[in-house]
Amino acid sequence: MGQREDFCFTATQEVGTKEKPTNSNKVKYNNNNGQFWCGYFVDWCAKQVGLKIPSCVYTPAGVAGFQGKGQWWNIASKKPEYGDIVFFDFPNGEKVDHVGIVIEVLDDGTLITIEGNTTEDGKTGSQSNGGCVAKKVRAYKANNKRKLPVYIVGFGRPKWSKK
Repeated sequence: MGQREDFCFTATQEVGTKEKPTNSNKVKYNNNNGQFWCGYFVDWCAKQVGLKIPSCVYTPAGVAGFQGKGQWWNIASKKPEYGDIVFFDFPNGEKVDHVGIVIEVLDDGTLITIEGNTTEDGKTGSQSNGGCVAKKVRAYKANNKRKLPVYIVGFGRPKWSKK
């Protein structure tokens, strides 16, 4: 496997990990510091495979980091790819308040992502502070066949090392 595949595999292996105790924001990804941890999760996955990316701990800084490296695309300008780091803006939150990893791009205008600190599909709860690593279905096209709302702001595309 290459670095991109290793990165996505690492994220996928973490699905189901939950905060302990519940609603504490304490997980291994943030060294149990109690801070929101979606960005810590992405950074942790990258570190496991030696991938150098802008820190995503503070999501607006992650966006700025990818923009500064010329590795940023808004959702209208380019189609997401496997391994991209996708940034979200959910209602009632900060401008860019969540981040995840694209593991599949579907033909129906949706993506499959792995996200830290979200709520599992089919359950109620916060999308940007839900306490679980989960596989999610997210729309990247407004006219997607699943009729899901689009909360994606854009995505950063890492520079993958060649093995």
